[in-house]
Amino acid sequence: MHTIKAWAVAASVALSVGGVPSLCLAADAADPAQLTTGQQVYAHICQACHMADGRGGVGAGTIPALASNPHLAVAAYPATVVMNGKGAMPWFNGVLSPAQIADVVNYVRAHFGNHYTDALTPQTVGSMAGPLKVDDH
Repeated sequence: MHTIKAWAVAASVALSVGGVPSLCLAADAADPAQLTTGQQVYAHICQACHMADGRGGVGAGTIPALASNPHLAVAAYPATVVMNGKGAMPWFNGVLSPAQIADVVNYVRAHFGNHYTDALTPQTVGSMAGPLKVDDH
């Protein structure tokens, strides 16, 4: 039996939910396991939708801006969105490790006009994630 990784499917097919892309990955999307910094995770996974400058986009749907975003003040909020998805944003729990999720959340919270300095830890992300169900992926 072959396992198809969510990132591989997303890199080759843009799925739609209500006409809005539900998965956006950079065209040069790397194996997520090879992404070792928050900046790399952002560049290879998040940037395709949220843009290189974090300002989001408007077109077939609205991609929220991460730049100067007050919703990022509490690190648990963006971590929850990355893990569980929200609206057209897909979930990355089990696709990205807790360390990668913490790193990308910390990166976004310290860049794009955001100046939040309290760092999220992989341990905190791991405790937030809960178990994966077989049908989740």
